[in-house]
Formats: sequence, structure tokens, C-alpha cells
Amino acid sequence: MKIKRFFADDIRQALRQVRETLGPDAVILSNRSVDGGVELVAAMDYDEAAFEAQQRSAAETTSGQRSGSVTPLRPEGEGKGPSASSRPAPAAARVEWSQDPVLVEMRQEMKALRRMMENQLSDMVWHEMGSRRPLTQELLRRLMGLNLTPDLCHRLAGRIQDADDLDQAWRKALYLLAAELPVAGEGLIDEGGVVALVGPTGVGKTTTIAKLAARFILRHGHRNLALVTTDSYRIGAREQLNTYARILDVPVRTAASADELGVILNALSGKRLVLVDTAGMSQRDLRLSDQLSMLHSGSRPVRTFLALSATTQHPAMEQAVKAFGGDSLEGCILTKVDEAASLGGALSALVHCNIPLAFYTDGQKVPEDIHLARAHTLVSRAVTLAQEAGTEYSDEYLAMALGGLRADAHG
Repeated sequence: MKIKRFFADDIRQALRQVRETLGPDAVILSNRSVDGGVELVAAMDYDEAAFEAQQRSAAETTSGQRSGSVTPLRPEGEGKGPSASSRPAPAAARVEWSQDPVLVEMRQEMKALRRMMENQLSDMVWHEMGSRRPLTQELLRRLMGLNLTPDLCHRLAGRIQDADDLDQAWRKALYLLAAELPVAGEGLIDEGGVVALVGPTGVGKTTTIAKLAARFILRHGHRNLALVTTDSYRIGAREQLNTYARILDVPVRTAASADELGVILNALSGKRLVLVDTAGMSQRDLRLSDQLSMLHSGSRPVRTFLALSATTQHPAMEQAVKAFGGDSLEGCILTKVDEAASLGGALSALVHCNIPLAFYTDGQKVPEDIHLARAHTLVSRAVTLAQEAGTEYSDEYLAMALGGLRADAHG
């Protein structure tokens, strides 16, 4: 093992000296600031056991030094230099040349250059599409105006091959969008059983539970329905559900644990439908897994539906779907449609996650403001919102947003 000490004005120069003298397999043993620059001790053909033995030997011969310090090691035969203490690294690590400031700066410049080239290429593709396929370009512009995700816009536009004009292409694209939107039908109410509504905080789960209960009662009567809440965090939520229960003349129970929930569900086994209201939690809440486990720990199967607010951004919607069960979810309910500026993000999330939409709500009235999900109705509503907003994206934005998809401008 060959050990050598290096002095330089800065760490960059010291690393360069190590690399040039000992090669790329050198190991840094210690480094520290000294007068006039930095001192760096490095080794070649590093043997950890031998190094520790030398450390112990050096420590024994320098017992007068400050506790915890060691004499810097010198290669055999090298002249004695000025004595100075240096702290060895707790675990020797190979020289990471990727951390060389020169290489770091070069990487940053290359990333910036790549982004610039990608932007220029996207701009070229977009403008060439305008020359060769103007109908496709305008169709993409309209679809992006719905606030759909770029990949979904590109997929829809790519399936329109035989349109005579833009309006015909637009109608076909909206039809294809509706066809891709999964819907669940009225199975949530007609099939009965135990249905739990889960979702992030503030999406309106308790009010939605009341709307579902009222819709069920209008068809099957109040004797076949019961309500349960597992929300032990918010007193106001329990009081709100109790108020709805009194108005609808149905029983309501509170479960604070998995055992209590199991006992309650068994006691309500004679009810055709049991609606379970749960506590709203962030998808990052550590208690979320406990709550989901609580729902499925009993003997009675629980059908889980996710409540999503239409005002939530598209990425957060997809995160919520994954956090609250993903494939185990039977469907979802879209709330606060009346408060949303656009529906493109919500429709994109439903398509990407392939989660069936059962109902959507658009107000606080019970039970008027809950509607069976119909794909064409929601697409039409998304178009209306886009027209009311009147958002027009620039060619630069569209080229950048769609550029990563590399639309085939030569097709």
C-alpha cells in the first residue's frame, strides 16, 4: 500500500494531483484545510486492515497528542514533514471523479445544452406539423385547451385518420375520449352490501354519503339502509352524519377500531346497503394504511370507492388513487364539479388509472346534486368549461408540452 500526502490551493487541484499521481483507483484517507490551501492524504493499493494497524501504531507512538488525533501517515522512505494532526475518514471511499467541480460544471452545461436542443427540436416538429398536417396540429390545440394531459391528446389525435375537416376531427376525438373514460353504472347502489367511501381530506365524503343514502332511499326505502362512520378524528364530521341520519330516518353507528367495525357490520347484516364514512387523510399520512386495513379486517367484504375533488390537480389525483388502494378500488366518485375551472385533469387521471367513475356531484343539495356518471355528459361539460375559460396556448407552449411525445410530423 502506497500512501502519499498532497498539498494544493483548493480541493479541485488536490484531486487532480491524486488522479495524476496515484491513478483513478486511489482512495482518499483524509482531507483538511491548512494555511494556504488544503491537505489531502490518499493511498494506492489500499488495504484497510494494514491501514488500521498503521493507525494504531502511530497512535501508540504519539500518546502525548490530543485524544482522538492521529499522525498523518507518510510513505516508507519519505522525508519527515511538519507534524500535523489529521482526522481519518470514518470509512474510506474511492475517489469519485464525478464530483470533480470541473466535471460537475460540464454536466450542468451539457444538460442545459440538451434542454435547448430538445426545445429547438420540439419547435421544429411542431411547425413542420403545421405545414404537413395542419388539421392534426389544430386538433391537438383544441384538445390541449381541455387541459387534458399531452400524452392523452396525442393518443386521441393519432387515432383520427380520415376526418374531412377540423370539426369532424374534433367530434371524433371527443367521441374517442368518452369511449376511453371508464364508468361504473349504478352498481354501487343496486348491488348493495357494505360500501366504504375513502379519500383525501376536504373532498366532501360525508355530504356525498348523505347524497348516496338519499338516492338509495328514494328507490329502496329507509329500512334497508344504515350508516357507519370510522372518523374518530373530527367531531364535526360525526355530528354532520348524525344530522343526515336523523333527517333520512336511518340508523348510524360509530366504529373506532377494527373490532368495533366488525361487530357493527355483523349486527347490520340484515341491511341491504351499509354506507361507511371514513376520515379524510392525505395520501402521505402514515395512518392511512391503518385505516384501509381496518376496513378489510372483518369477515364481511367491503367495497371501497374513492372520492376525488374535480378541483385537484391531475398529478395529485393519480397519487391519491395509488395511495388509497389502486387496483383494489371498485370505483370512484368525482366531487365539486361545480367548483372546477376545467375537467381535463380529472378525466385524464381516470383514463390513466383506469378507475371506473360511478357518480359525480356538483353542489351541496341532498340528494339533487349527485348524478350517475355518463361519459358523454362529462366530456360535454369539459368542453363547455374550456369554452367559458377561453384559454389559448401559444405555439411555443404547445411545442414544448407536446415535444416530448415526438409527434410524427412526416406521417
